[in-house]
Amino acid sequence: MNELQLIQSKIHEIRGQKVMLDRDLAELYGVTTSNLNKSVKRNIRRFPADFMFQLNQAEFDTLKRSLIFQNGTSSWGGTRKLPYAFTEQGLAMLSGLLNSDIAIQVNINIMRAFVAVRQMLSEDSSMKRLSALEKNFEELKQDLEDIFADYNDINEDTRAQLEAINTTLAELQSRPPITPRRPVGFIKHR
Repeated sequence: MNELQLIQSKIHEIRGQKVMLDRDLAELYGVTTSNLNKSVKRNIRRFPADFMFQLNQAEFDTLKRSLIFQNGTSSWGGTRKLPYAFTEQGLAMLSGLLNSDIAIQVNINIMRAFVAVRQMLSEDSSMKRLSALEKNFEELKQDLEDIFADYNDINEDTRAQLEAINTTLAELQSRPPITPRRPVGFIKHR
């Protein structure tokens, strides 16, 4: 697995945002998670809530179920605190804090990975939209064919009825005129 794919595998969606966790970033930068978090806390004004946030217990439990965190939180070998998640903007801000050559190269690769993920998502969504449009077009085409078929059926029925009416009218016109009859009854009309 190349480095770009490795980084992409560490990008998670939490709270509707693509984020990377402090543990994964520390591993990529070659520092401990606590040292990474200490650097962030020393510069906490650079990390507003939309750049970095701490996971809540429910989000952490979801990550545990997907085997990202196998031991959970404990004082015996697990994660001691709930992890922090960094958005793409938070990672860009983090690159200003960590100035080693490794950190710079890792940040470049992380930014490339985020761009690749965004492109994959946009291509995937555009393909889904295109297939949905094709499906809707086919449904619309079928509906129009059904409507025109019904329209032609109605037209043929109407034509047949009109022909019957015309035939009856022609027969009535070809008959000799009817002579008036004498009225029946006791009253004689004048």
